[in-house]
Amino acid sequence: MDKTVAGDLVSVAVGRREADGIVFDVSGGAKVVVALIDRARGPVMRTVELKDLTERADAGPDDHALQMLIRRTPGGGVGGAARAGSGPGQARAGHKRAAMHRTTGK
Repeated sequence: MDKTVAGDLVSVAVGRREADGIVFDVSGGAKVVVALIDRARGPVMRTVELKDLTERADAGPDDHALQMLIRRTPGGGVGGAARAGSGPGQARAGHKRAAMHRTTGK
């Protein structure tokens, strides 16, 4: 595929078979995160190489379950950076509140 964006319907080469999937995140480079159906676990997110994807035009029978997985997965990339404030719900760096008043020891 030449240009891949989030939400594209794709077929993913998994071993000797192909599985229908939906692109979740394209961070650049040669890998993308795709929602697909795993035979043992159900709908899951997988990081796959761009060369393993082929475009598909028609919606498949599992697309509703994949869209539900994408809808309940938080945005901002899967496995984001491990620094403070890098994604939704992250704690801020630094002090959370002011220091208490220090007595003089009288």
